[in-house]
Amino acid sequence: MDDEMVVFKGKGIRRTLHKNEWWFAIVDVISALTDSLDPAGYIKDMRRRDKELSKGWGQIATPLVIQTEGGPQKANCANTEGIFRIIQSIPSPKAEPFKRWLARVGYERVKEIENPELGTKRTRALFKAKGYSDEWIEKRMRGIAIREELTDEWKNRSVENPREYEILTAEIAKAAFGVTPSAHKKIKGLDRENLRDHMTDLELIFTMLGEASTTAITKADNAQGFDENRRAAAKGGGVAGKARRDLERKTGRRVVSGENYLTEPEKTKKLERGK
Repeated sequence: MDDEMVVFKGKGIRRTLHKNEWWFAIVDVISALTDSLDPAGYIKDMRRRDKELSKGWGQIATPLVIQTEGGPQKANCANTEGIFRIIQSIPSPKAEPFKRWLARVGYERVKEIENPELGTKRTRALFKAKGYSDEWIEKRMRGIAIREELTDEWKNRSVENPREYEILTAEIAKAAFGVTPSAHKKIKGLDRENLRDHMTDLELIFTMLGEASTTAITKADNAQGFDENRRAAAKGGGVAGKARRDLERKTGRRVVSGENYLTEPEKTKKLERGK
């Protein structure tokens, strides 16, 4: 969630990329600036008070897909310019520091588009700060590149719905590991955390093999649309699954592991919650 969530004064604000810039969940911004227990109600009152804001709301607020506790859902989002306009209607002592913070995090993507290496460095630094080893980070970064190549291929082959991406990813994972991503997360005692950020070296390697194989098979089969790409995903994951089973036979150990990068107290708490 590092790219999808940023934090201001301890409050998480979800964001998503749209037209090569960050768009922020308006309800999260309101919550961070006002501490309101009912941000949606605050927005209604704010629009009622500020007639000009209400008049231009259609240009400011755009429904975009963001992550929620229930999975990906659409929510009203605004870019940096739109959020600045909303802030004008909020009498909050946090407004000025929030503007400076927003200018920084909103501009990150622009700089990274001009120089992609900056985005890579930022991601590496985040993992390093969390205590990951350099060897693990190298695998994770390579996995990100392989994943992006695969999703670009899907996009070019008429797979655009976020739910379809989720299903195709699950097809690869199930064929590669013998368990769905949700079951894999339960084995590790995870809740909302990113599964890949808690994978072992071998799990990352077989994830990369499954997704790289899917990309190659998708191209070879010239898969078009969701159904054909789903078949290619199962084949690609199967390549990794065959290699995994071979390794497990020769080592006598399962690849799918409960090991993750949570601290022991966090692991215990989450595992107890899942019982």
